[in-house]
Amino acid sequence: EKAKEIFIQSMNKCQEDYDKLVEILFEKHYQDLLDKGLNEKKAKSQAEKMSIEDARYVFPNACETKMVFTMNARSLYNFFSKRCCERAQWEIRELANEMLKLVKEVAPVLFKNAGAPCMRDKCPEGSMSCGSPKK
Repeated sequence: EKAKEIFIQSMNKCQEDYDKLVEILFEKHYQDLLDKGLNEKKAKSQAEKMSIEDARYVFPNACETKMVFTMNARSLYNFFSKRCCERAQWEIRELANEMLKLVKEVAPVLFKNAGAPCMRDKCPEGSMSCGSPKK
């Protein structure tokens, strides 16, 4: 509990610093873009994007981040086969399993066999097996 409290305080401080950096960087980027001849709307949009990207450097690796990406069904199958495995890092495994649950709700027939291969068949990892029940 004490470690969690310290971690949360640290993340809150990082968020405060991030917000301040975004504000400072926005002003600089916005003015630079206006000086380069961009109209106000375009300069504002680009400055916001640039400021958010630059300010993220204040965050440690362990903080929450928002991700947006697209994959076709074949890429999703590959992602699920690698990242739903017990040997995958816990955070990415948790994300992959949640994604798998969601796509199975949307397209159950298409993703019926998606997931870690060892949950359907023999584990392909050989001596590095996760020790799943199906060997």
